Amino acid sequence: MPEQMTWSVAAPQKLTFEQPVDDLRVRVVGGTVNVVAAEEGPARLEVADVDGPPLHVVQDGGTLTLSYEDLPWNGSQGFRKWIEGKPWKAWTGSSPDGRKAWERSVTVTLTVPAGTRVQLATVSAAAFVSGISGGTEVNGVSGDATLVGLSGRVEARTVSGGVEAQSIAGEFGFHSVSGGLTVVDGAAGSVRADSVSGDMLIDLVPDPDAAKPVDVFLNSVSGQVAIRLPHPADAKVEANTATGSVSNGFADLRVTGQFGAKRITGTLGAGSGTLRATTVSGAIALLSRPQEAAAAPLQLDKKVL
Repeated sequence: MPEQMTWSVAAPQKLTFEQPVDDLRVRVVGGTVNVVAAEEGPARLEVADVDGPPLHVVQDGGTLTLSYEDLPWNGSQGFRKWIEGKPWKAWTGSSPDGRKAWERSVTVTLTVPAGTRVQLATVSAAAFVSGISGGTEVNGVSGDATLVGLSGRVEARTVSGGVEAQSIAGEFGFHSVSGGLTVVDGAAGSVRADSVSGDMLIDLVPDPDAAKPVDVFLNSVSGQVAIRLPHPADAKVEANTATGSVSNGFADLRVTGQFGAKRITGTLGAGSGTLRATTVSGAIALLSRPQEAAAAPLQLDKKVL
């Protein structure tokens, strides 16, 4: 059985992990966390900056964990309880140097095999994850996350942090209070997103394998929602808003309701996929992606909405 290895990193440092890594767990407060898929070679860690207590690095078999000794890893459920409940209040004390417990940050870059399962938990740190196929889970409070070229199951949960996702395939889930979501060139098998006040922009491209139809469910209270479907579109559509405005770019869809509640309903193509979007006061726009390969970027434009 491989021996557990532990490092305490208090200054810029580079580490190479000779044992295979198939599960990466990161729990930090502030700073920047970059996770990049490696084409070959062992997993590597580059720590560019440490402000506050040392970073606690542990490799136990195939699991690599980055955290702090007073903030150990106990799963994403434990992290959410930590940021929402009494454990956070216990953190309001000062350390011997007078620093508040949450006043700490690191800048790290991790290079791991593409098939690694990645779990990130941060407070205000920005996260960047690229090329991972083993599944990705990002939990944060106010830090933004950028996800590029991911496959497998992807989950992103924030309180106020925004999420930008590009070229995501597989199942994608997003949950936030006020954070916004932008999906560019998405070929996801399914998108499930809900936010109270965050805006959502979903730009889908045709599935190159044509194996999975559109499967999108969006829910917001006051955030604006804009969805651009690939050409030709193939989905049953139902979009509702209680008091917001609607914009429809498809002749085959019907808009009903003039005052108050409005709906966009109908079937595009054979109706193999599903698109459902619901808001209370937010506007909804359904747009058709141009047939040309180089489509203009999708933007939220209040003139359109």
